[in-house]
Amino acid sequence: MIKWFSLGFWELVARIVLRNKILMLSLVMLITIFLGLQWKNISFTYTEANLLPADDKVNVAYNAFLDKFGEEGNLVIIGLKKDVLFTPKAFKAWEEMMQKLQSNPETELVLSVGNLKKLTKNDATQTFELKDFVNHSKTTDPAYLKQIQQELFADLPFYEGLLFNKKSGSIRAAIYLDKAIVNTPSRKDFILNQLIPEIETFKEKTGIDLRVSGMPYIRTMNTETIKGEIGLFIGMSLLITCLLFYFFFRSFRATLISLVIVIIGVMWSFGTLGLLGYEITVLTALVPTLIIVIGIPNCIFLTNKYHQEYKTHGNKAKALQRVTTKIGMATLMTNLTTAIGFATFIVSNNDLLIEFGVVTSLNIMGLFLLCLIIIPIFHSYVPPPSERHLKHLDSQSVSAFMNWILRNIKDNRFTIYTISIILLVLSIIGIYQIRVSGSLIEDMPKKEAFFQDILFFEKEFDGVMPLEIMIDSKRKKGIMKLSTLRRMDELQTVINEIPELSKPLSIVNLVKYSKQAYYNGNPEYYELPTNQEQSFILSYAKNTSKNSKENVMKSYVDSTGQFARITTFMRDESGQNIQKIEDELQKEIAKIFPKEQYNVVITGKAYVFQKGTNYLLDNLMSSLVFAVLLTCFLVGFMFRSFKMVLVSLIPNLLPLLLTAGIMGYLGVPLKPSTILVFGIAFGLSVDDTIRFLAQYREELKKNNWKIRRSVFATFADAGLSMFYTSIVLFFGFSVFMLSSFGGTIALGGLVSITLFFGMLSNLMLLPALVLTLNKTLANKQELMEPRIDIIEPTDEAIDNLPKKKL
Repeated sequence: MIKWFSLGFWELVARIVLRNKILMLSLVMLITIFLGLQWKNISFTYTEANLLPADDKVNVAYNAFLDKFGEEGNLVIIGLKKDVLFTPKAFKAWEEMMQKLQSNPETELVLSVGNLKKLTKNDATQTFELKDFVNHSKTTDPAYLKQIQQELFADLPFYEGLLFNKKSGSIRAAIYLDKAIVNTPSRKDFILNQLIPEIETFKEKTGIDLRVSGMPYIRTMNTETIKGEIGLFIGMSLLITCLLFYFFFRSFRATLISLVIVIIGVMWSFGTLGLLGYEITVLTALVPTLIIVIGIPNCIFLTNKYHQEYKTHGNKAKALQRVTTKIGMATLMTNLTTAIGFATFIVSNNDLLIEFGVVTSLNIMGLFLLCLIIIPIFHSYVPPPSERHLKHLDSQSVSAFMNWILRNIKDNRFTIYTISIILLVLSIIGIYQIRVSGSLIEDMPKKEAFFQDILFFEKEFDGVMPLEIMIDSKRKKGIMKLSTLRRMDELQTVINEIPELSKPLSIVNLVKYSKQAYYNGNPEYYELPTNQEQSFILSYAKNTSKNSKENVMKSYVDSTGQFARITTFMRDESGQNIQKIEDELQKEIAKIFPKEQYNVVITGKAYVFQKGTNYLLDNLMSSLVFAVLLTCFLVGFMFRSFKMVLVSLIPNLLPLLLTAGIMGYLGVPLKPSTILVFGIAFGLSVDDTIRFLAQYREELKKNNWKIRRSVFATFADAGLSMFYTSIVLFFGFSVFMLSSFGGTIALGGLVSITLFFGMLSNLMLLPALVLTLNKTLANKQELMEPRIDIIEPTDEAIDNLPKKKL
């Protein structure tokens, strides 16, 4: 075990790679072809991400609700402001659009002013009849249209909040999709190929802009935006990172092979998704770009080492062998720590994060193998670097920057510590200002038209995010008892008084409408029947609703009559207040529904998402702690020094705290997308720490354990690579700021900021700590543990190895 990654091991790896070039390249090609064939299995997700584990009680309750009432997110709404609809031209186009939508097999029911049914009493059959609200033969008469507009707003309170806003005059139509297609590609096809073309046709005929929303529409447009951004991210990240690579090395050949490596890495990442059967989600869509951004620094590190070695002795074969022999272990450990940063998401017990962690960590290690194989082989076939290619090693601007850092480390360590402590205090103050967001739409692209439509319905109809309350009467047909209906009505009154929630909808509304119809449509009777009225009015309502497809309320009581639902919609701005809303509702539910008679649960997409966000935040924090502990183990494994573990952690935890403080000051909330920042940034930032410490240890042995000389010498070797890779990572992650999604923008910006702070911390604070604690950290007995030659062999050790012709 101790000798697995010893000097001899990496010398053997270098020899195998360089002596079997064709075989190595053939293996890479075969793996690439195999993973390329898996692309056929790639698909975009058509289901919403559930952030809770399957056995969580909130998830269990939500699934029980779906079992009783089916998919809740099947409503698409089309709206427009005020009275522009009630003109002959607009009303005709509206009716034609609704008829075409209703004729689609994907549509279960369409409710709009044009096909509205009015409940009337039929004493002969003791039923209520559904009669057309609109006389279509009169819709060419402007006066008639104004009449039905007034009647709708004044006499049909049942449809208030569902089809119109009485205060503002806004109108909308409700399109209920077949629940079986909501989580399938058919939903996308209907939205893109049926709904949107009909809306465009309406606009061409009337010049009126329509507002469209609802979960099926939002999810479809969200997915289409993600698809469009995958290509953008891959293209821009390739362009930026390759330009930076060329700027640093001034070598077209080296840039080209780096480009080939990351393109192969991208192909492998897509192939891994297909091989494992994972769908492309908002997170896994980022993996190919992450592979590019992480892969280029690997190429920089190895290429820079090759140039340094070649400049030292001018022997290409010797330089190529030493690239692997001298820094093979350091490169492995840096890639391993990065992979661990992503792999910790696997312990989150969340499918979305598990898939992201598995694919990313596997492909990071795949990148390591690609770089270790392809870079030495490629450079063995091409001419050695020219003087122009080696100029970057003596860059005046970079040298001036590095010399400035060295001067501060040498003469101003107290200032470095003081500034670090001040930044730490300011960060802690900022952290206390961070809020947690449970918004379903906060990360959605705010510049897209569908997001503006969401805001319209938030304002006019109090939101589009469904919140459900399921009531179990614990006996068959218990829901239709007047006592239960009165309790439900009392709860709906409470919901009406909560400003963040919309007017609720349930079987109670239908029963109230039944009484109004019984009294010849008089809106003053829109209320629950009395004890004396219940027997005949409820019997009318039951007869009317039986087996009627046109009655949308049938989905609000299950087939046994034991379960009922109350549906309300929540403004997304209340995502952070949902706990307060839940507490208020639970308090009233406990008063209204005795536990021995009823079982009442709060559920729905908005509720489950908020609970999932809190759960995810807790688990991601645990994952971050786990990543820190694993990194500590790896550093301890390498250096066999507890003090070295502490020194390696401090420069990497400070940038995370700084970023958290900035989030607090700027009002960036904690949410799934921003909490990911810390695990990713820690895994990348600690790479520089390991590179620095590994090189520092080698310099100690070269310089006869002279601390200051070893620290300064480290900058001449590892410092340049640390600077280059940090710059590439900074600009690479900045690509994500081109996204339309708030979460992706935050992820890119915050990771870039953290990595920038991490670079400064590792270049200044880390060596300062090493110098300050040199009496213990440089203890020769600690460094000469049996593990010491695992990472960085000396030149003398390499020269004394048995050599074979490459």
